[in-house]
Amino acid sequence: MRNIVLIGPMGAGKTTVGKQLAEHFSLDFVDADEALEERLGVSISTIFDIEGEEGFRKRENKILQELCERKNIVLATGGGAILMEENRILLRRAGTVVYLDASIEAQVKRTRNRRDRPLLNDIEDPRATLEELTAVRGPLYRQEADITVISGERSVTHVTREIISKLDEI
Repeated sequence: MRNIVLIGPMGAGKTTVGKQLAEHFSLDFVDADEALEERLGVSISTIFDIEGEEGFRKRENKILQELCERKNIVLATGGGAILMEENRILLRRAGTVVYLDASIEAQVKRTRNRRDRPLLNDIEDPRATLEELTAVRGPLYRQEADITVISGERSVTHVTREIISKLDEI
């Protein structure tokens, strides 16, 4: 089986769904952000604070280069991983790309009390920021996806089953 690569916005459920997919298919689960934090020994927020988004994106690219070489994995990417063309090429080559789409409302609910979202920390209007991010990233997610599934308010189990069904059709 090809790797499964999950893309989508913050709060779409990439990590949670990814773990279920990995269990179902007996694959290893890898979260790119967690792998980067483990490698550097600091949080994503700390990387943003010290190096800014550009520095973070360079580091994200390096870890994705390594992770995309692995086999038999479900890979959950960070929400902005698709911003760099090189990353989009890596992800496409690495496996079947599944876009977990979530409404702005669902994203707001799921990210509301999380302090590990550097693009949402210390801002007055998270909804406006999520709308701006979606305007830029949404077309890239759709362009890169082999499969698109709406996660929104649906249960993780329901979303996972839909992805499994769509993967069987490919």
